[in-house]
Amino acid sequence: MSGSNFTKLFEFFSLIGQLKRVQRTGWVLRKVSDPESVADHMYRMAMMSFLVDGKSGLNKERCIKLALVHDMAESIVGDIAPSDCIDKQEKHRREKTAMTHITSLVKEDIGSELMSLWMEYEDQKTVESHFVKDLDKFDMIFQAYEYEQLDSKPGFLQEFFDTTDGKFKTETVQDWATELQRIRSQTNNSPRFSSPHLNRANHSQGNANRESAKVKPFIHGE
Repeated sequence: MSGSNFTKLFEFFSLIGQLKRVQRTGWVLRKVSDPESVADHMYRMAMMSFLVDGKSGLNKERCIKLALVHDMAESIVGDIAPSDCIDKQEKHRREKTAMTHITSLVKEDIGSELMSLWMEYEDQKTVESHFVKDLDKFDMIFQAYEYEQLDSKPGFLQEFFDTTDGKFKTETVQDWATELQRIRSQTNNSPRFSSPHLNRANHSQGNANRESAKVKPFIHGE
């Protein structure tokens, strides 16, 4: 490999690494503690995709790839949110320009696949893209629930649940969202707030340090 090719490859690595430092705008604006990065968001979506049932008719590998690629352009343009007052056409133009550059840094066949995956997610015409779009929304409300738990502010991110209400298209994610809402409703209405899956060890009064958070899985049957 020539020096110029290494330069392009390392730029690609650097841009993908930038996703670990781009914080998700919605959480920043709501001033949550320790806002997640775009990479955080895409990784959990990819792992959710890994759970695709072989009998569902979905292509699991394609769902994983879509999850890993769908926000890749944000390494250059950032996480554009409604509060930025940028219309969908302009957002798409900026992100496509970014993807054109990113995909030019790798071998042509790989670049073509990355661009094809990004366009598939944008176009929302395949069952896999619909499923991954649902994961995008579900991960957002799951993260919102976790922030409510970790910051001991039950219900303060209700707007994220409102914007996704009735918007899930796939049965699997609809079921997930319904169950999450049930659990959230129970914890929000509890006089003594406690999480079914999050716990702060060595938590001192007024200390909002997320370093002490201990995450435990949901217990079956709760």
